[in-house]
Amino acid sequence: MNGKRLCKSNYDKKLCGVCGGIAEYLDVDPTIIRLLWILFTIMGGAGILAYIIAAIVMPDDDRIDV
Repeated sequence: MNGKRLCKSNYDKKLCGVCGGIAEYLDVDPTIIRLLWILFTIMGGAGILAYIIAAIVMPDDDRIDV
């Protein structure tokens, strides 16, 4: 395994760090993830519920960068 772990971002967060954490895990720009999440919310409305669930379920990033 490559040592990557899906967790909320402490460094790139707007609300809870869910999109920033997903972007860090996938190595993509967080803006792309946020735009996709907004489209997901507009299309079906489940994006808000999915974000809340992800914010509760995803662990916080416990790495310490010095």
